Amino acid sequence: MDTSSPQDVLTPSQLNTLARDVLEGSFPLIWVEGELGNVARPSSGHLYFNLKDARAQVRCAMFKPKSTWLRFAPREGLRVLARGRVTLYEARGEYQVVLDHMEEAGEGALRRAFDELKARLAGEGLFDPARKRPLPVFARRIAVITSPTGAAVRDVLSVLARRFPLVEAEVLPVPVQGIGAAAQITAMLQRAGASGRYDVIVLARGGGSLEDLWSFNDEHLARAVAASPVPVVSAVGHETDFSLTDFAADVRAPTPSVAAELVVPSADDLTRGLRALGGRLRATQLQRLRQAMQRADRAALRLNALRPQARVELLCRRQAEAFRRLEAAWQRRVDRERARLRHADAVLRSRHPQRQLTRMRERLAAVGHRPRAALARRLANDALKLRGLVRSLAAVSPIATLARGYAIVRDEDGRVVRRAEDAEPGGLLDVRLSEGSLQVRVTDRRTAD
Repeated sequence: MDTSSPQDVLTPSQLNTLARDVLEGSFPLIWVEGELGNVARPSSGHLYFNLKDARAQVRCAMFKPKSTWLRFAPREGLRVLARGRVTLYEARGEYQVVLDHMEEAGEGALRRAFDELKARLAGEGLFDPARKRPLPVFARRIAVITSPTGAAVRDVLSVLARRFPLVEAEVLPVPVQGIGAAAQITAMLQRAGASGRYDVIVLARGGGSLEDLWSFNDEHLARAVAASPVPVVSAVGHETDFSLTDFAADVRAPTPSVAAELVVPSADDLTRGLRALGGRLRATQLQRLRQAMQRADRAALRLNALRPQARVELLCRRQAEAFRRLEAAWQRRVDRERARLRHADAVLRSRHPQRQLTRMRERLAAVGHRPRAALARRLANDALKLRGLVRSLAAVSPIATLARGYAIVRDEDGRVVRRAEDAEPGGLLDVRLSEGSLQVRVTDRRTAD
């Protein structure tokens, strides 16, 4: 006979709640590997499917937004590795696994191996940013290490030809996946770096799964990239794909096309820069020319203010006055000598014979002629120097320019008029000629054009 009380009777919802608590408390976070079946993605964005093997299956759910973060498209028959917790869907009394992560089977082991090797190489300083080198601004020759038949090589060559046609791009063909691909890529990279032919080396490959990109996660290749004497750009996979060569290279490009944009400048940008520099050069030259013209104008004004002809006349007057003073000084000296000699003559008349008196008179005559001869030579030399100064001043004098048929035109304020637009119609102008000047009135003006 059943002795349980009515209080021990459970409703289906209570039973399912208890079962859910037991399941969630008994199982930690688990990993399950199996084949996808009955895959469904309703408009809510959640993902529902079965994980099955040869003998059983389990219901699974992956709710949004984790379902939108998957790096692959779930499909029937695909083998996956999933992580989640065991629970029970109370409305139908079905137990299921609610997943928070899922990846293609086989990729998980590769991912763990990738993370371990990455951590070890990073600990050795292989990925240290301090050892990375900048790319040359103008690369003359670029080595592209990639498959000769893939889309990556076409993208790289197309971008290089469009951006900078002057660069030389050489494709070094290698397999980019499969057995032995990593060793061939490593050997080609080492030969390219040792040849001394290239300014930049680009490692390029299109997108794919982690297994497809595994050749670029080889330890020997990563070390060869870090030891390359030439800067290396790694462009492996899509923007979300990362390989060990990306971390070891001097520059990581998200795609092969971006790598081509990084290694060469844009010809259009260079053309615009050259045009801008040419404009600045022309502006600088024009400014300096204007400054030189202003200095020449100021020098001409100063020269005109100094009036070279007046200075020559002043120098001539000063020289003539100096000559007169010199002649007067010489005359006074001759007079003193004559007076002294006359006195000596009077003394000698009483003391010396007639022959000595004659000799003294001859000396007196010679003394009188010497100052005049010296003065004549001095005057001749000064006259030669003066004529030279007059010729030098005439060569730079505006008066000499006027004598050749030119004229100096000034407005009513005394400013020199150099251009037709500087003169106003109806205004008065003073025209200085070689001999005399004219006062004219402007009736019309014509510009240089």
